[in-house]
Amino acid sequence: MSQPVTTRPAVLVARAIFPDIIEQLSRHFDVEANPDDALWPREELVRRLQGKQGVFTTGSERIDAALLAQCPDLRICANMAVGYNNFDLPAMTAAGVLATNAPGVLTETTADMGFALLMAAARRVTEGEHFLRAGRWDRWAYDMLIGQDVHGSTLGIIGMGRIGQAIARRGALGFGMRVIYHNRSRLPEADEAAVGARYVSKQELLRTADHVMLVVPYSAESHHIIGAAELALMKPSATLTNIARGGIVDDAALAAALREGRLAAAGLDVFEGEPRVHPELLACRNVVLTPHIGSATVPTRRAMARLAADNLIGYLLHGKPLTPLNPQVATA
Repeated sequence: MSQPVTTRPAVLVARAIFPDIIEQLSRHFDVEANPDDALWPREELVRRLQGKQGVFTTGSERIDAALLAQCPDLRICANMAVGYNNFDLPAMTAAGVLATNAPGVLTETTADMGFALLMAAARRVTEGEHFLRAGRWDRWAYDMLIGQDVHGSTLGIIGMGRIGQAIARRGALGFGMRVIYHNRSRLPEADEAAVGARYVSKQELLRTADHVMLVVPYSAESHHIIGAAELALMKPSATLTNIARGGIVDDAALAAALREGRLAAAGLDVFEGEPRVHPELLACRNVVLTPHIGSATVPTRRAMARLAADNLIGYLLHGKPLTPLNPQVATA
């Protein structure tokens, strides 16, 4: 079991966060904050981590073996995010550095965002706003900005964790949708029944869904799980929504499918290589684009920040993190 630190630990907060969270941390630690939200280059991050036992990260700071080798005092990296593809988890475990994330607290908010993007793509909301602002709305027409129905359609979810199940509930119970899903492992029958979902193969899902929603974590195995071949299986009238991680979708292949009319529309909150966005996606009119704001509500972002802070406090002061990703480090 990890022993609590008896002297006052030092913690780095790598990005700007709510001032009251800084105050909370300062009651327990010597805190170096980043109130100007500077994007430190790697060498500057390493410099500021010297002598720090903990770091509060936001998902944009890469923690890998090379960095850990230069930061021997580091004991915990607390991510203010549910995703942790910024962490090299095996390297952190090998170095005896605990990794934590912020699951659970953003489930419903992110599911709301997924549905917002799905509906905006299906009903061509972004296109409609641009059409209106450009002064092009001068008459009624039977086919003006015709989109696809959401209610009563088939929703296909790839990735059936907490967020996937929350989306399934919204679809089945709120919109009367037929919900099918694909996951690495099938849910228990009771869980399927609770969200009105049926397990199918990935190929069947892509062929039959009117709206496909991606909610899988990023890994080497999930890289480009939606590429040209998968897009070719989808209906030309279908939509694709990605609220998972950039790199899950081959953005270039998606842009080509949208441009060529092989896919009706897409809603994207995450991008490969973000904050850069593939220029061909930016040129597509039939895609709704948002800058990775799936969890961006005041209550949810506060809950994420509190959980990251509580992980730092729980581990460095008491040896008891709340949401460890490599718990073997905490018990070593």
